[in-house]
Amino acid sequence: MAAKVTIPALLQMKREARKIVGVVAWDYQIARIADRAGVDIVSVGDSVGVNLWGHANPLEVTLEEMLVVCKAVRRGVARALVSCDFPFGPLQEGTESALRAAIRLVKEGGADMVKLDGVADFPDTVRALVRAGIPVFGQFGITPQTALRYGIPYGAQSAPGAQAPPEMTAELVEQAKLLADAGASLLDFTNSGPVAGAAVVRAVAIPVLGGFGGGPWLDGRMRMAHAAIGYAETSIDSKAESYANVAKISLDALNALIADVRAGRQIKS
Repeated sequence: MAAKVTIPALLQMKREARKIVGVVAWDYQIARIADRAGVDIVSVGDSVGVNLWGHANPLEVTLEEMLVVCKAVRRGVARALVSCDFPFGPLQEGTESALRAAIRLVKEGGADMVKLDGVADFPDTVRALVRAGIPVFGQFGITPQTALRYGIPYGAQSAPGAQAPPEMTAELVEQAKLLADAGASLLDFTNSGPVAGAAVVRAVAIPVLGGFGGGPWLDGRMRMAHAAIGYAETSIDSKAESYANVAKISLDALNALIADVRAGRQIKS
């Protein structure tokens, strides 16, 4: 088995311009498959609520629920670095609350690091977690409010040929530097775009990854494993780019099962 991924190893990958690959996973089996494939990071996302359990709102996910899925992923991963998302609440309630939640995710959930969304407003919390020995994966980036403030359509700046306003790029570079100075180990830049994204990558020594609105201008890419393999029911008729259509394969397989049972055919177990 290849050597276990560490934060120093990811820093070395950035220095050598080798792209870092991360996937979001919520269950033991997908975690095992992703780890076997050789991804560098398996991120336990709070997106589990909407995408796996059918919640209408991602804010519904609780810390206890995140611990359940983090433990499952941890059991499935031997090599990759495991990151676990904070649910909404502990970060917003203050540093002490965030520290308690982080300790539980690391101690009980087995996470190697914790991921904090919208953390540019909470550098003191990042410092507190780092002082406690807990690595931080900090998410920041362009929100609908940011785009409105700079007078551009939300999402337009993340297109491959987009040009982010210089003032926006400067603001995002300063946020990234602030988080790096606070001790964050990795950054997840949402809606980066090729201009602001590349500027942030140059400005900080830590790896800058991206999921939504990311691209090759960053140090690596995050993507939901379930999206990459076309797992969701919506993937059956989707035109989005994926590497398989597991949902369609599953639908065809279950239709075949139904046909066999109704026809009275013997099914070998």
